[in-house]
Formats: sequence, C-alpha cells, structure tokens
Amino acid sequence: MTEAHPATPSAPPSLVDALQRPLRDLRISVTDRCNLRCTYCMPREVFGKSFVFLQRAELLSFEEITRVARLFVDLGVRKIRLSGGEPLLRHGVERLVEQLAGVRDADGRPVELAMTTNGTLLAARARSLKDAGLTRLTVSLDALDDGVFRSISDSGAAVGKVLEGIAAAQAAGLAPLKVNTVVKRGVNEGEILPLVRHFRHTGIVLRFIEFMDVGSTNGWRLDDVVSAQGILERIDREYPLRPLEPNYPGEVARRWEFADGGGEIGVIASVTQAFCHECSRLRLSTDGKLYTCLFAAEGTDLRAPLRAGEDDAQLRRRIADLWAGRTDRYSQLRRAATELPVRKIEMSYIGG
Repeated sequence: MTEAHPATPSAPPSLVDALQRPLRDLRISVTDRCNLRCTYCMPREVFGKSFVFLQRAELLSFEEITRVARLFVDLGVRKIRLSGGEPLLRHGVERLVEQLAGVRDADGRPVELAMTTNGTLLAARARSLKDAGLTRLTVSLDALDDGVFRSISDSGAAVGKVLEGIAAAQAAGLAPLKVNTVVKRGVNEGEILPLVRHFRHTGIVLRFIEFMDVGSTNGWRLDDVVSAQGILERIDREYPLRPLEPNYPGEVARRWEFADGGGEIGVIASVTQAFCHECSRLRLSTDGKLYTCLFAAEGTDLRAPLRAGEDDAQLRRRIADLWAGRTDRYSQLRRAATELPVRKIEMSYIGG
C-alpha cells in the first residue's frame, strides 16, 4: 500500500479541472517509434516502411523534458511515467531517467518515476535503468505462446526475450513489477489462464486490459472486447479471487488477490467500467504537445512557447489553464462519441 504523505504548508494547492479532478500524473512519450507492430497499437498496414516518423529536431530534448517535468511537479504532479512507442529505442534514455530522478517537489521529495516497455530490449538495460533512478516498471506482454505473441506483435520477436527482460528487472530490484496484457476476443483470450499460472507466486502483478478504441487504425469493434468481468470470472473458476482496496485515489486498475495467497492481479476496464471521473493524467507527446485524454483528437503545443523563450511562470500558467478547462470523459460517453467520424490521436504517439 502506498504511504500517504501528510499535507504540509509548502505543498502546492490542488490544481483541479472543470470536473474537479486533480492533476497528479504525467505521462511522457519519449519516442513515436517501436520495434513491434502490435495490431491494436501500430498495425503494419499503417506504420509500414513508408510511414514518416518524427525527425530528431522535432523531438523534445532530455533537457526540455526535464524542465517541463519540473513545472508539472510544481503544479502537483507526483508520478511521471515514460512511454512511447518503445522508450528503450530513445538513445541514452537512462540519462533522461537520471535527470528526472533528480526532480523534487517543494518538500524535497522525489516523484515516483516509472516506465512502460515491451520488454524486448530490457534484459541488457534493466540494471542501468535502476541505477539511473527508475523506481517502477511495467512490461507489456500479450501472450506466452510464441505463435500468438508473434501474430499480435506482427514481428519475429520471441516471448523468451521478454521473459528474460522481466527476470532482469526483478534481479535489478525494479519492484513492484507489473505485466500488462491487452485482451482481444478471438485473438489471445486463451492466454489468460496460462499467463496467470506463469506469474502466480512470482511477486509480479499481472494486469488485464480491455481492448480499447484508441486512435483510428486498430479496427476496434465492441464485439472484440472481452470484458473485465468475463476475465475475472474465467480466472476465479480456477483460482478464487478476493477484491483489494485501491492503492491510491484514481488508480485505474481494480485490484484482486488470489484467495490462496498466490499474489495479485488487476483489471483495467476502460470500456465496460469507465473511470473518467477519477482520471488525474495529462500526456506529453514526443514533440511537445499536451493531451488531456488518451482518446483526444488534438493537443496543445508546448514546444513552440518553450523554444520561443517563455519563462517558467508563463509555461506553468499555460499548463494550469489547460487543466482548469479540461472536461474530457470519453469513456463515459463512448457510445455517442464512436458514432462521430472523429480521428483520434494514435496511442503510439502519446503513450498508453
């Protein structure tokens, strides 16, 4: 259970949006590139050889990212997660981790610094990431069966490579370690129980995510969604489960423990049990745009004023004004929203 810190006179006032949701989490996409072509995220027919990725000059530098992160911490952010694309493809990302690990709030406390990775490059990097100051790690793994995994990832990557990365992360002390699995009907629902059996009694928290309509290229249909309730019922028949309280307000995963003490799992039910009313996240894209929702259609440019020389006070005001006007609740309005021909930003661009 995460320890709650008592309020102090130096703590910043709570920054809330139009629906009274506080700003607490910042997700930073450090690259729009990935070495996999998962069908629910970066389908190869769209992100193929002819796809034009961002050029180096368009990316925020590590120094720019760190400056922006400090502004967010000033405004109340307590958790920063690095994502992509695949963040380990960003050259020297350990240096960014080290810089962010040095960011402190008004009371001198470090922020929680996490990363989400597909794990294929992790085995050789886990120790250096831990040494640089990374505190938490989440690995995406959608199947244990090599054939299913290669079909989903549309690649020649092997599950064994990801498992090596997970083992290296555990050995390096990156804990609690989480593994995320996106479940799509008719594709990998048969992998639910094998994954549960594999990660029970390991100390790793396995989390199942409903297939979401992120972006405009993954061919999402409601019929393809395996509900969180259905996933839990499948697991509970073999391994009885008991509910757990959230670690903190706004936690997106609903937590469950095995009744026999075999560990913990989670389910993220953005489709069937929307949690927009508790969302405390803002996303920073690789090229410096701010997105107030994972399902956003457009972002707010922060790179231009950053490079034009605006001072910290001006940039903080931009961020505060953006959050104060935020009304996003896409998942709660999904039925109406999906009937409109709106092209949403791809998940690979702003992170999951």
